[in-house]
Amino acid sequence: MNDEDLQLIPHTRAADLTAAAAGQDVPEEALRTVLALLELSGARMHDGYPELSSALLEQLLYERLHLYVQPGGDPAAYGAAVLLLIEHQRAARRLNSKRYERLREEAEWQGEVLCGLLRRADLVTWPRLYALLLWADGVDTADREAVRAWLDAFRELTQEQRLEAFAAVPDLDPEERDGGWGPTRLLMVGMATDGARLLLEQGLMQRSYRNLAELTALGRPMPEELSGDFEDFEAAVAREALRLYGEWTVPGLPALLVEEYPDLAPEPGTEEIEAYLADQAPAAGEPTD
Repeated sequence: MNDEDLQLIPHTRAADLTAAAAGQDVPEEALRTVLALLELSGARMHDGYPELSSALLEQLLYERLHLYVQPGGDPAAYGAAVLLLIEHQRAARRLNSKRYERLREEAEWQGEVLCGLLRRADLVTWPRLYALLLWADGVDTADREAVRAWLDAFRELTQEQRLEAFAAVPDLDPEERDGGWGPTRLLMVGMATDGARLLLEQGLMQRSYRNLAELTALGRPMPEELSGDFEDFEAAVAREALRLYGEWTVPGLPALLVEEYPDLAPEPGTEEIEAYLADQAPAAGEPTD
């Protein structure tokens, strides 16, 4: 696969933004994540930076970030990254005073909301959850074999023991409105993980198509992955989505969960969801309150 031809990987200008904001304590990693997710959400780009709007900020801070990121540091860094981007766009004269003030206000309160969302146990995804467990056990997450060994040991636990481990994970607040760590929570975590990855794949495909439009205009041939039945292209997109997901949690972890440990991170299909719903349905003649 020729990554340069497919143009799947977001090449953000996080380093440039960090350098331009010398003295402001905003981690480059948070900036890179924010810029990548904004681009993959379909933001219009100008000079390598996304054009900001209220709808995009709400989508990023309220709907998307908590699906993908598990911060090892201060979760407020993502809101700070958005504020830094707003200041940059104001300095570049891409925001008038009214839009600038409105976006700043929205980013400030939604950044605070995001910190709460990242602590909600009922909104976690499998890569985020296992990242927290690995860190809590002191696993060297830069060592792929150490991560695999921990997953092997976790696989040996009973389902009840795993649920106890999930319930005790640090940095997540208990949430009992869905019954806590049981069938409903497990189903929702699996569905959220599957949906998050599909959204990421969709964004990567759209980015690739946008960038490849120039090849078509110039009459240049499409990359090999796009000249057949698209299976190679779809596989490349899936790999890049898992790589990015790992960049925002633990490198390599999402791919391991999908490819080698799907039993530890189940993502229900239609049959599993229908079976769950059937189990939840009241029996004939049973009162439904």
